[in-house]
Amino acid sequence: MQTLSVSKFKATCLAVLEDVRKQKKRVLITKRGKPIAEIIPADHQKEDVPLKDTVTFLGDIVSPVAEDEWEVLK
Repeated sequence: MQTLSVSKFKATCLAVLEDVRKQKKRVLITKRGKPIAEIIPADHQKEDVPLKDTVTFLGDIVSPVAEDEWEVLK
């Protein structure tokens, strides 16, 4: 894994991100020798909607709940 200081990363950010995308490699960003962030390539094979079809709507989702209890409507 490649390691870059935060100042070097700041100066070459776009090139580093392009290398990560093309070469599918990880880059560790450090500040004063201590790791602060890791850049990893995005995995486009992963499904981005893990909760799809898990919500069930019951009734009217637009009207306020407990409308009859609102003082302003009395």
